[in-house]
Amino acid sequence: MKEFSESLLELLKTKYDGLNLTRITDPEDFYQKQILDSVCAYEQSKTFAKSIIRHKHHIDIGFGGGFPLLPMAKILPGITFLGFEARAKKVRAVNGIAKELELRNVNCFHQRYESVNYDRPVSMTFKAVGPIKKILDGFISFQHLDVFFYKGPQVFELEGVATEYNGWRLLCSDEIKVPGTEARYLIGYTKKNVPRGTKSNKELVNLTALV
Repeated sequence: MKEFSESLLELLKTKYDGLNLTRITDPEDFYQKQILDSVCAYEQSKTFAKSIIRHKHHIDIGFGGGFPLLPMAKILPGITFLGFEARAKKVRAVNGIAKELELRNVNCFHQRYESVNYDRPVSMTFKAVGPIKKILDGFISFQHLDVFFYKGPQVFELEGVATEYNGWRLLCSDEIKVPGTEARYLIGYTKKNVPRGTKSNKELVNLTALV
């Protein structure tokens, strides 16, 4: 992953400079805080790893500069990775970076997760994009969903991680250790039927149309 890290950082510092895709430009810091931070959850959480392998399609919501999306796609070439991001410039940039790095299993969309009908089972990740309960309330699906959140060490004090929430069941609350950074937690929830939300089917994009 060191070579991948160097290639990705070079792109971010040259061709894609100015888009604020990362504030970390020191090679070793970038490797630890962006690359390792992106893949350690998969390597350390059996629950997370099993969910991704079982579903074969994984969505990263609000991927920003491509983290954890791009490093995850690198270590799991047999999994299809989709990215949803509200900022069109970052969608175009990360799609371009994935192409240059020959990550053929990545496809990013200018899309909000609340506007998607999850009409197939899927796993997904959220990293620093909002409170857990508020995000869970935004889903519309009649399929099995596994949703994982990257959170800081104060998540239990700040958000009160519940064992059950509106039909969602806690899958894991695993501590993830990343070299050179503070510990973080991977909080996972699962639900087999999520008929929530107020939008009609005509207003939603079917996930199967994007895969």
